[in-house]
Amino acid sequence: MSSGPPDSLTRRQSHFQGVRMAHIVVIGAGIVGSFASMVLAQEGHRVTLLERDPVGREALESRQGVKQYEQTHILMPGGARILDQETPDAVRRILDAGGRSHDMLAGVWAAGTVGPRRPGDEQYETYAARRPVLEAALQGAATATGGVTLRAGSRVRALLTGEPRVVGRPHVTGVVTDDGTRIEADLVVDASGRRTELPAMLERLGATPLVHREETGFRYYSRFFRADDRGLPVSRYWPLTHHDSVSVITAPGDGDHWSVTLVTSGRDQALRRLSDPGVWDAVLALYPEAAHWAEGVPDGDVRVMGGTGTTHRRWVSDGEPLVTGLVAVGDAHMTLNPQFGMGMTAGLGQAQVLRDVVRRTGLGDPADLMLALDSELEERYWPMWNDGDTWDRHRLAEIDAEIRGESYATDDPAWVLRTALDTAATLDADVVRGFGRVASQLASAEEALIKPGLVQRIVELATGRPRYAQGAPDRAVLLETVGRLA
Repeated sequence: MSSGPPDSLTRRQSHFQGVRMAHIVVIGAGIVGSFASMVLAQEGHRVTLLERDPVGREALESRQGVKQYEQTHILMPGGARILDQETPDAVRRILDAGGRSHDMLAGVWAAGTVGPRRPGDEQYETYAARRPVLEAALQGAATATGGVTLRAGSRVRALLTGEPRVVGRPHVTGVVTDDGTRIEADLVVDASGRRTELPAMLERLGATPLVHREETGFRYYSRFFRADDRGLPVSRYWPLTHHDSVSVITAPGDGDHWSVTLVTSGRDQALRRLSDPGVWDAVLALYPEAAHWAEGVPDGDVRVMGGTGTTHRRWVSDGEPLVTGLVAVGDAHMTLNPQFGMGMTAGLGQAQVLRDVVRRTGLGDPADLMLALDSELEERYWPMWNDGDTWDRHRLAEIDAEIRGESYATDDPAWVLRTALDTAATLDADVVRGFGRVASQLASAEEALIKPGLVQRIVELATGRPRYAQGAPDRAVLLETVGRLA
């Protein structure tokens, strides 16, 4: 904890004279929770940041209990811009720990198919680092922020409640940790991730959220590498590409590290042999655009993650809060398909929304706070979750059809446009920039593709072109390769 508030906090406090500063408990010192603690403390609030696991870079290298922790992660440029704006100390710590600047469209510029870079293309740059490096940097920046106290090894086992502020609904007034410590708070923020235990605690108090859930998801087979004398791999046009039955993710990391992930349907039993390093290597070699990303020193075996269904929770029903005194951000609020790399950036944005709502409404009326926060989160993030859920359903149905030896067809215009954009992304200067803005979480699809004639141009470029990149294997080749090595 630092000895005094940063200059930014001193400046901001002048805007809050006469407003009672609160004590806020943030549960979860991951990337989103650490960031939320900082931006709330910068408003002058006192923040207690609780983390059930040990903290620090060494502890984070082998963190337990976080299902997706050892998988590929990438901070999208939209998230990098949030950190630039709100927490420059965290950015410095990422870079000091080996994180490096990375242009998400570097492969496009290198190919020369859409002309040279233009002024403004720096918006597609981000900070490449593995999850432990990102998390340690955010935790370090949080503990150095005036007003933040980090308590590691503190797992929340129960919620404190007080006099209801809405008839028949619980009002949370703090938490109880597993060592019996009672921590009173004006607001509790759940940033404990996709496996949050708080909804179950609230259900026991009579508060059940409105939940949208897709149980069936994707299965991830990841390998990490570090450079040998061949150096770092050349960037692809985009880290994520889709193929028959498999998607391929390539992500740069800090220093001389990177990772590659093969994604299948969670229902695809025939490809579960990808957990074998020899099978994984042979299958990646089938994708000409990505094969060179295995030209390094493997760091461990294949890391497998399944059970990645998506969830969206809402704590307001028919215009009334289901609970007051507690809010959720990040994966505790909604989980997204991990292959698009949107979770961290979406969580950072939700923490910004929370900060802004607290700034505007204060904490005097917790019902007003909950209603205002729900309204803004729904407006900004429900379309993202719903669009992602729709894509997941189509993609899983497409893979199911491929397993049956059939072609997938649908008249859903959203899916048709998404697949057309994938096909046309590298064929036109305006299209690639529109694609880059959406995929980088710099703008919504409506904002990025609003230029007159751009959607028509995308459809024209994609018409008559194959669904998948030429040279990539079909399912028969995948199964033959896997079977040969079984």
